[in-house]
This record gives sequence, structure tokens and C-alpha cells, in this order.
Amino acid sequence: MKEEIISQQQLIFIGTAVVMGSLARILTIIQDYRQYPSYPNGYLLNLVSGIVAAGLGAVVVPAFLTKNYSAITFLTLGIQHFRDIRKLEKESLKDVDTTEYAKRGNAYIDGISKTYEARNYFALLVSLTTGITMHAVNSPIIWVNIIVGVIAGTITFLILRRFSKGHNVGDLAEVKIGKIEVRNSELYVDNIFVTNLLGTDNSRKLVQSEGIGAVIIPKKEHFRITLDNYGQRQAILFEVCRRLGVKRYNFIRKQFSTGKIALAIVPIIRDEGAFVDTIKQTPILENVKKNPELMKSPLEDK
Repeated sequence: MKEEIISQQQLIFIGTAVVMGSLARILTIIQDYRQYPSYPNGYLLNLVSGIVAAGLGAVVVPAFLTKNYSAITFLTLGIQHFRDIRKLEKESLKDVDTTEYAKRGNAYIDGISKTYEARNYFALLVSLTTGITMHAVNSPIIWVNIIVGVIAGTITFLILRRFSKGHNVGDLAEVKIGKIEVRNSELYVDNIFVTNLLGTDNSRKLVQSEGIGAVIIPKKEHFRITLDNYGQRQAILFEVCRRLGVKRYNFIRKQFSTGKIALAIVPIIRDEGAFVDTIKQTPILENVKKNPELMKSPLEDK
């Protein structure tokens, strides 16, 4: 008679760990909805990769317990697979970027692809922690194991989310609606020069009648280091255009003397509240977080 390799209890442990890891990935999909070009396919890709990651984390402990050490190699292969997914996501977003009216830019795409990979590790670590905890408790009452494992997985998820939580533009700057003025062929937002490309009567009338502008004012002087980054300003413009649409023009320009940033577009949907909110919610990009002040959270504690 063959010895049972995986018991019923271990199967329950693995199933619980996979569910917890998958739920962690689902929650991060909701958090990062704006980063993907299409909801159905984006959700499916994230969900499947999250389940795979959760499965890898769930089988680590049973593999050790059954002395099936060769199964651990799948963990290494899985991590390499996540890196390949990151590359594919990066390439995909770059291809899509050529079709956008306002581009995400390489800096934003790089941050999105890194986040895409990191969220899979969320699922893996939550699943692994859940499995380890249940095996450590190993109570004869199966529900005790499940409850303790779920608690451990939840705590792990909350810690990881707190650790990886980034800042938004609204954390670094005040955002307010700006007054649009057209002087000859020049466009100003709250007296901040934006562009001199309004050379026709039609363009000037369109911007003056339907345009909407905003001014981004850094809360502290050193926040200018982050907001002055070209990739960061490009990400702000992309998010605004993505949410409101662009009927004709979109411009963004910084004022060198004060550090203020002026933004103006002629949107399809003219919603000032959504306009300001979108700017505030634009994430601070990974490659501009070199300022030590941004590594402190929350920013208000400084």
C-alpha cells in the first residue's frame, strides 16, 4: 500500500493559503485599477498570475515536510517568471503608449511594471505566511488552524501594503484651479506662461471658451526636486487626459522662479472637481523617490 504523500489536512492548508494569497492579489488589483489599459484583460492577467504566485507560496511547507526538495526549484522558476511578466508588461505599455494622445512616458511605465511584479510577491508572501502559521499551530481542530492562518495572512498583507504604499502628488503639493488667459498667441494660467503655440483665432477661442487650467504648488521647497522631474509631470498630464479626455490641446509647464506647475487642456468632459482630484491622485513615480524626505511616511509628520 502506497504511503499517502499529502494528507487531507495538508490539502486544506494549501487551499487556505492559495485563497489568502489570491485575495491579496485581488485587493491590489482594485487599488491599482488606473494603471492598466483595459479592465477585463488586465484583471484576468493579474488574477491568474496572483493565483500562480499564491500556489507557489502554499506548497513550500508541504514540500519540505514530505522531503520533496526538488519542488522548491519551482519557487525559483516562479520568481523568474514574474520578472518575465514584468518585461512583457513594460513592452506592452510602451506599445500602447504610442497610441495615446498624452503619453505615460518611460518613467511611469517603468514604475507600473515594477508594481506589477511586486504585487505577485504580495500573493506569494501572504500565502507562504498563512501556510507556515497553520503548520506551526497544527491543532487537531482544523478550524483553529484556518482561523489562525487567515489572521497571520491578513497581518502580513497589511504590513506589506503599508510598506509599499507610495505617495501621491496631493501629498507634496496644493492643487487649485487656475485662470486661463490668452494673450495674442500665448497661453497663461494664473499669469504663468504655458505656451505660445496658439497661433490661430480658432485655437485661441477654443482654449479661452472650453479650456481648463490648474496650478500645482509645492508644499515645501524641497518637494520641487520631485515635481520638477519631467517624467513626473508627464505622468500628471497623462492621468488628466486619460480621465477627462482631450478635445484638442494639452500643455504642462513649470515656472522656474517659484516651482509652480501650470497645466492646461481642452477636455472632452469639463469637470473641475475630477480635474483637480486626478492631479492629486497621480502617484509619485519610483524613479523620483530619491529624495530622503519622501521615504518618510506620513509626510505630515516631518
